[in-house]
Amino acid sequence: MVRMPSSLGDRPFSSREAADSQRSDPDQALWLEFARATGPDTFCQSWLSLQCRLLGGVRCALVLLGPADRGPFTPVAVWPHPTFNVTHLTGAAERALRERRGLLLKNDHTDNPDTSIPQTYHIAYPIEASGTLRGAVIVEVGLRPTHDLQAIMRQLHWGAAWLEVMFLRADAVKAADANERLRKVLEMVTSAVEQGRFQEAAMAFVTKLATSLECDRVSVGFVDGKHVRVSAVSHSAAFGKQMNLIAAIGLAMDEAIDQRAMILYPPSADAVPLVVRAHGELVRQHGSGRICTIPLGRDEKFFGVLMLERPADPSFDQDTVELCETVAALVGPILDVKRQEERLPVARIAESLKTQLQKLVGPGHLVLKAVTAAVALLVLFFAVAKGDYRVTAPTSLEGEVQRVMGAPFQGYIREAPARAGDIVRQGQMLCLLDDRDLILERLKWSTQRDQFLKEYRDAMAKHDRAQTIINKAKADQAEAQLDLLNEQIARAKVVAPFDGIVTKGDLSQSLGAPVERGQVLFEVAPLEAYRVIVEVDERDIAEVSVGQRGELRFPSMPGKVFGLTLVKITPVTTAKEGRNYFRLEASLDGTTQWLRPGMEGVAKVTVGRHRLIWIWTHEVIDWVRLQAWRWIP
Repeated sequence: MVRMPSSLGDRPFSSREAADSQRSDPDQALWLEFARATGPDTFCQSWLSLQCRLLGGVRCALVLLGPADRGPFTPVAVWPHPTFNVTHLTGAAERALRERRGLLLKNDHTDNPDTSIPQTYHIAYPIEASGTLRGAVIVEVGLRPTHDLQAIMRQLHWGAAWLEVMFLRADAVKAADANERLRKVLEMVTSAVEQGRFQEAAMAFVTKLATSLECDRVSVGFVDGKHVRVSAVSHSAAFGKQMNLIAAIGLAMDEAIDQRAMILYPPSADAVPLVVRAHGELVRQHGSGRICTIPLGRDEKFFGVLMLERPADPSFDQDTVELCETVAALVGPILDVKRQEERLPVARIAESLKTQLQKLVGPGHLVLKAVTAAVALLVLFFAVAKGDYRVTAPTSLEGEVQRVMGAPFQGYIREAPARAGDIVRQGQMLCLLDDRDLILERLKWSTQRDQFLKEYRDAMAKHDRAQTIINKAKADQAEAQLDLLNEQIARAKVVAPFDGIVTKGDLSQSLGAPVERGQVLFEVAPLEAYRVIVEVDERDIAEVSVGQRGELRFPSMPGKVFGLTLVKITPVTTAKEGRNYFRLEASLDGTTQWLRPGMEGVAKVTVGRHRLIWIWTHEVIDWVRLQAWRWIP
């Protein structure tokens, strides 16, 4: 965007006036003015005059400058003289700025055919430095051959390098100033950071700041209660003895904190009105010339003050004030953190509680207030409300009886249709032992019995009393052996003693394997009679008693609740997973076909009503009591 000053005249261009202006301006004077130029305006004006004289045949020219890449771009130099009307060059200027390239435009005045200005060429060239657009230069020349126009464009391109150099020099000066300013800031920060303790860091900081900025005295103080307490004064290790000076500095710091603003004393004529009474007293009583007081903090929360005192000359200029504000913003929080860390833990806790309390009772912080109110209501509710206190314990299911099926004699497994988990009926075969040897043995004894009976009858026929008695005894012995073998053959078939479930035993993979007499083959439990084993932690055993009721859930049936009643407490503990448990027996209120011995679940035994806050915290409280008792001598 190009803005033309309203002070430029509307007088039409005259080539005669331009020639007269050129003849009246000697080259030596122009070069001398160019060499002595101190600002961008004088530099551009003298440069433009030299360029127009070197190019020759220039009717008028214009240099536009403005903020880099943003604009607006305004005239800073006009040739042949500053009041010359160059508004007809704005079209070429805007196009060159928009396209950012050199342009050669023919001005045929088609928009105003009655004008007396002859046809001309507008040569526009953008001025760029470090990749940013800074402005443009536009010259107007009369009609001439193409090669002359190309020479003018080359000359203008080379001459524009002077303007680029001007901007680069200005940028270099700004960069040097910024680097110097950054170096000073880093030195201040380093002086505070490299010290371990707060007092040492504060003293090193104010002394370094006073030396760097040529101040008579630099002080730093921090808010302590309702007033600022001076913590360090430059070049004064034992400043506590200067009671009057320290009191005056503290009052001046209070003024800055109370007004939440930086104070420069004496104030300038256009400064915002502030109360500076304490600053005036400090100047009158202790000979300070100028004072700059900067509050430390942000977001309306200030924790300290930095004060700089100088003689009447030099004053605190804008650059110095900005440097002081930057240093205060960086070093202030560092010193405050060191100060907070050196306070006693009780003081830090009290300060934190005070801050939170101020947030609760002060304006704003709606979320914190809402959360605190909700927590308070919850605590009040749980402290007053009561509920059923239930002891939670792991639980397992066992059959009311466990019938063990052992091997009736020494033999081999012939058949084994049943296995663990099978539901069996009374009299159903569980397994069959091989009885062929018994059958052969029974045949043997049957034959011997018949033999003994025949001999017994022969002895009776012969009236041989002694032989009769002997044969009778042998026949009875054989009969007894037959009865024994018949019983063993009958017991070779192991059957279920009642309706139930096989809880242990699987011989289907051991057919033909030998078994010893009395060896456990199966364990069978009834389906309708169960015993619930509740393992209560020793910490809760005092709360439970026989007759209390509870609820039981199994992982396999999480949606179904079984009622139970405690029937027996075994006064023996078992160790499990590093803790001791008492084994309690309970009975189920009802059964279902899905219950099986060996199932495990979680039981909750209702032991009474307590406050909800006690239910949730009594375990922690009991643990703390025990630990305290353990360590108290």
